[in-house]
Parts: sequence; structure tokens; C-alpha cells
Amino acid sequence: MRAIFQWNVGSRVLELGRRTMIMGVVNVTPDSFSDGGLYIDAEKAVVHAERLLDEGATIIDVGGESTRPGTAERVSEEEERRRVLPVIRDLKRRRPNAVVSVDTYKAGVARAAVELGAEVVNDVSGFRWDGKMAKTLAELKVGAVLMHTRGRPEEWKTLPAIGDPVLIVKRDLLQWAEAATLAGIKRDHLVLDPGFGFGKRFEENYPLLAHFGELQKMGFPLLAGVSRKSFIGRALAQNSKDAEVGERLYGTLAAETGLILKGAHIIRTHDVRYAVEAARLADAMVASGG
Repeated sequence: MRAIFQWNVGSRVLELGRRTMIMGVVNVTPDSFSDGGLYIDAEKAVVHAERLLDEGATIIDVGGESTRPGTAERVSEEEERRRVLPVIRDLKRRRPNAVVSVDTYKAGVARAAVELGAEVVNDVSGFRWDGKMAKTLAELKVGAVLMHTRGRPEEWKTLPAIGDPVLIVKRDLLQWAEAATLAGIKRDHLVLDPGFGFGKRFEENYPLLAHFGELQKMGFPLLAGVSRKSFIGRALAQNSKDAEVGERLYGTLAAETGLILKGAHIIRTHDVRYAVEAARLADAMVASGG
């Protein structure tokens, strides 16, 4: 069974667990691994976000910096603001009831986004790459996604093996969540994400999928993002060639369905319409005791 949580995102409370929430991805970047450059124009990004809402997304996650493997060049705070803030501003004007998340590890970008209507900050670094982030989130009193990652993108190819990925992810997430609460972030504002692909080797992601249910023991709502990721391409490989990004839809849906059955509350995905349909069936199974 999936635990029920009341997620406080500041201006409202979202119930998590009775049905799966779908977080639609809007990348306002020229170099994202999946859709880089498609929505770098603010108007195109807003139109895309509206399409995802119409397809059934509950949350729109707007990001302005790619964290694809091997990325060494960091985007400045000024440039990230230039990319994401007009999208968040215009989306909230056109869809004022939409729940908007900003995908950033920079406290300054998070604060500016919240001032324009964002209600969630999704930080891939677990609030660790910017020393001001935890305190900023405590002050803003919005929803916060704390994600597990090892090292930075430019280091991922050289990181040593993780050992037991489920044990390590649980240990780290609990420690980081405790640090967040000590910094003043209320427990009911937090959602945890094991960070599929972030500093994990291909083979280290499959145990996380298989044993995702173990993460429910941490006592927090769970977000999972596996959409189009490289380890899915590796699992779908043919003739020793990994499946290309555009060929990973069905593998993504299989992984997302399995994650819902194992307790995921929120699925972060590029392919919202298909994920919504898969979630409806998975939710029916969960509600029936699956």
C-alpha cells in the first residue's frame, strides 16, 4: 500500500497517495539530453507547458540548466533567471491555478521563481550545491524536492561503484532530510527523490527500481524521474547499441508503472499523456491492494 501525505507547498496543501501526480518536464535549455533547444523560446515553452497541463499534468517543472551526464559548463544565475523566469511568469498569468515547480539548485533563482508564483523548488543537489538553499527554502515555506545525487555531472563517469545503491540512497536521503529540517524546512514541505541516473552507473539503477518500495520506510512522499534516461536505453539495447532517446517511451512507461506499484507518489516525465494513462491503471491496482 502507498502511504497518504499532505504536501504543504505554501499557498495550498496537495494530497499525495490516493492517485499518482504527474510532473511534466519543461526544459528551457539548448542542451538537455532529451529535448534540448525545443523550448528555449519562452513563448514556445509556455505553450508546451499548457499542452502538458491539458494532457493531465498536475505539476509543471521548469528548468533552465541541463544536468545531463558529462556536462562541465555551469549556467550562470543571471542566464538561468533569463531562461526560466519569463516562462514561470507567463504560465502563472495564463494558468493561475497551475502548480509550478522550478528545477534549480541556486537559491537566488529559487527565490525569484517563487516570487513569480512557483510553489515547488526541485533541487537535484539535495540542497547541497548552494549553501544558502536550505535556509532560503525554510524562509519561502514552499514545497521542496530533495533529490539524491553523487558528485557533479562532470564527475559521474569517474565515480567509484556505489556498492549497495538502495542502502546508500536511503542513508544519504535521511541524513540530508534531517539537515534540511534542522535548517528550518518543515517536514511536511519535503518530498524525496532517489535520483535515478544522477551519479549512478547503468547497473546501479535497476536495484533502485526493483527495491523502490524500501524507500517508503523513510516516511516521506516519494518522487521518481526515469523518463527517457540512459539506463532505460541500455536495457532496451539491440545489437549492442543502446536505444536512442526517442525510442525509450515504452521502457519509460514500464519503469514508471513499476515505480507507482512500489509506492511513488509523483512521476516526473516528458511524456505526460502516456504517463497519465499508465498511472490510472497502476493507481487502480494500488487501490485494490496491489
